[in-house]
Amino acid sequence: MQHVHLPRRRRVNRLMEGLAMLAALIAVGMLVIVVWSVAKRGAGAINLDLITKNPVPFSFEPVAQGLANAFVGSLVLVGLATLMALPVGILVAVYLNEFAPPSVRTFVGLVLDVLNGVPAIVIGIFVFGLVVIGRGQSGWAGAFALACLMLPLVARSTIEVLALVPSSLREASLALGVARWRTTLSIVLPQTIGGVLTGTVLAVARVSGETAPLLFTSSIVGTQTSWSPFHALQSVPVAIFELSESPDPQDHARAWAAALVLLLFILFTSLAARWLATRSRRKLAASR
Repeated sequence: MQHVHLPRRRRVNRLMEGLAMLAALIAVGMLVIVVWSVAKRGAGAINLDLITKNPVPFSFEPVAQGLANAFVGSLVLVGLATLMALPVGILVAVYLNEFAPPSVRTFVGLVLDVLNGVPAIVIGIFVFGLVVIGRGQSGWAGAFALACLMLPLVARSTIEVLALVPSSLREASLALGVARWRTTLSIVLPQTIGGVLTGTVLAVARVSGETAPLLFTSSIVGTQTSWSPFHALQSVPVAIFELSESPDPQDHARAWAAALVLLLFILFTSLAARWLATRSRRKLAASR
């Protein structure tokens, strides 16, 4: 009886394989189209001035302009957001995976999933009402908004990699009389460094292109380069948004160039995350 249905099963299997391959080709094709479109419009405007010069909003003579203040601002904002989200995300993951009872683990896991799905603009409005009103925009407020977006990604990725650590390592350490917290700190966490870095890199790649939260928290800026987070900082996504609203074609060219730089950064960080994830899985597999 099984031989009767075997040809039909093979046809269905080939059909499903073809559909899966088609879906993969569509996804790759969309990525190629996006990269090609941005590169075609922005490659010609990429030069040293783009990274080293500040914008000049009003000038009656042609001058070299760039987006140095936006690149510096993005570096500061994303760096501060990482410093905020990384330790909190790791601690949340360690508590949920190593110490929390199942009911708490389920509830907090659901909260992380919901937070991960909250639109970025909602996070921006929340931080605006919590921090900006009464104090004004600042780099700290923008970094806090980005940290809220990074937190569930870091926590979730850390939870997943903690679950891959063999239980035999924990049991061997506990059997020797080592305290639970010491086992987690000295035995478990060192095994997960690659996975934690992977989640962090993916989170950085995601928030690097966020515009909506920064419009509410760090968008009223000047044209000078600043490293101080105590006042509003320009960022690459906000600069792209503002330049795209300009009627000047040169501003549009700088917007496309900045978009290309941002896209390349996200692509390279995603590749780095995949490499770190592969390395982490091999390390965990070798320890089993």
